[in-house]
Amino acid sequence: MLGVPCSRQKQVQTSHVTPWHVTPSITEPAAWAFLSPKEQPIFTTRAHVFQIDPSTKKNWVPASKQAVTVSYFYDVTRNSYRIISVDGAKVIINSTITPNMTFTKTSQKFGQWADSRANTVFGLGFSSEQQLTKFAEKFQEVKEAARLARDKSQEKIETSSNHSQESGCETPSSTQASSVNGTDDEKASHASPADTHLKSENDKLKIALTQSAANVKKWEIELQTLRESNARLTTALQESAASVEQWKRQFSICRDENDRLRSKIEQLEDQCGEINREKEKNTELKSRIEQLESELREKETELKDLRKQSEIIPQLMSECEYVSEKLEAAERDNQNLEDKVRSLKTDIEESKYRQRHLKGELKSFLEVLDGKIDDLHDFRRGLSKLGADN
Repeated sequence: MLGVPCSRQKQVQTSHVTPWHVTPSITEPAAWAFLSPKEQPIFTTRAHVFQIDPSTKKNWVPASKQAVTVSYFYDVTRNSYRIISVDGAKVIINSTITPNMTFTKTSQKFGQWADSRANTVFGLGFSSEQQLTKFAEKFQEVKEAARLARDKSQEKIETSSNHSQESGCETPSSTQASSVNGTDDEKASHASPADTHLKSENDKLKIALTQSAANVKKWEIELQTLRESNARLTTALQESAASVEQWKRQFSICRDENDRLRSKIEQLEDQCGEINREKEKNTELKSRIEQLESELREKETELKDLRKQSEIIPQLMSECEYVSEKLEAAERDNQNLEDKVRSLKTDIEESKYRQRHLKGELKSFLEVLDGKIDDLHDFRRGLSKLGADN
């Protein structure tokens, strides 16, 4: 526990002060101008300093670009404690510790406290949990010392007030004695200055007590306001965490949907391969049809030649019959070929129909895929925006 005596204060300095001089540097005299000559550091650490955004009262605004020195200072003459931090030529923390302040650990490496006089909330980010714990313990120790100093000050005020009242009670007796033993001039010369002095002292003490009570009420109201603000910040943080979890679940669902769409695309690619094979078959069928048509034309030419020969040479009747049979066979072959041609044309039409149907399905699937990809882009932009806000 930090006390008022100088011997205890020197012991605390010996055990806690790090090798860091708080004497203002020659290049930065204005940054330390607010320090009194008898105000010395009793504990020093390094941390990143933040202040609450005065407009939103929710977001933290960094007060330093990097970790800076944060120190507890003790003023022997005023018996007061302050937390002071200077970044270059700029004072970023000048907070007088009062018994009503509370240092709160919001995470393993971050803590905060509210300063009603500065009308802000300070936050410190440490490099380790051990540093945060030491700073919090020192804050509690200094706050208790400030409370003891305030209690002693109030006791001195009450003692002086009681002493003034007792002096005021003794004054009438002395006045009576002087009025009995002395003249009216002596009574006026001895009684009036004492009464005037005691009255002025009592008025000063009453004003001081009234202001102290008003300040205590004001600090309690500000502390309650800061607690409510802290509760709102905690609620907003929890809602943000829940929103992040929801976005993660939606991202997992979209990823599964994307995998399913990829498998569907692979299936469609396989179907496209089948379509290409069907096209190759159609090409082969077309070439086969052309070959059969050429054979048919040759057969027709041969049939015409045979007919001419049968007309010109009547002696070859027997051969004519043979040719007739051959012609009939050729006609039957021709009929079979025509049937085959019609069958092949039917197959070609069916293949074209299947091809058009598959193209329609592929086009609709690509449209659905484009919509899904747009949704994924929107989702990614939402995640990026959420990460930036956090």
